[in-house]
Amino acid sequence: MCGRYTLTLSLEELFVRYGVNPSSPLDHQPRYNISPSQMVMTIINDGQSNRIGKLRWGLIPSWAKNHKNSIINVRAETMLEKFKVPTLRKRCLVPANSFFEWMTTVEGKQPMRIMLKSERVFSFAGIYDTWTTPDGQKTSGLAIVTTEPNPIVAEIHNRMPLILKPEDEVTWLNRDLQDPEVILSLVKPYDPKEMKAYPVSTIVGNVKNDSPDCIKELV
Repeated sequence: MCGRYTLTLSLEELFVRYGVNPSSPLDHQPRYNISPSQMVMTIINDGQSNRIGKLRWGLIPSWAKNHKNSIINVRAETMLEKFKVPTLRKRCLVPANSFFEWMTTVEGKQPMRIMLKSERVFSFAGIYDTWTTPDGQKTSGLAIVTTEPNPIVAEIHNRMPLILKPEDEVTWLNRDLQDPEVILSLVKPYDPKEMKAYPVSTIVGNVKNDSPDCIKELV
């Protein structure tokens, strides 16, 4: 699964990377320990162009009876079965530049920071949906798609987030694309030759900690 990640880029860097501009002012600062239920930077396509904004990390399916069904990760293998409409029509990108997983060791759980060797920003594949409360209020949230791990992540965890190749991001966002075979063709573990991982402090386990100390390598 994916339960924590970072996005330490500035707004300007995000605008350049994704070729987008906000439709309204955005509150953003570097984040070193993003966790579920928080509002997170998201890229969607409105049918004409890409847009950047924030969605809640925690998808509540439109058919859910209550908010307790919030989901932070969806398995790529079953997303078409369990979340058909969002998978076909409401796909998004979640910008990040690393994520955390906890590795089991003889001394306990060791948090590991996993990222590209280039240290560049990348995109998690996500899906989103809007749930309407009994009193008519709407809540939009997303879930990050997960897949089988590559060899780098497999030493740490049995799942990894689906990281899209830059050239596949346009395809994932294309609202007109609703061919399941094409969508599933994008599901593959990211090239391990382009990734690295290193241990970090256990302070990342506390969501209140959100500082550069969360990403410092333990030596």
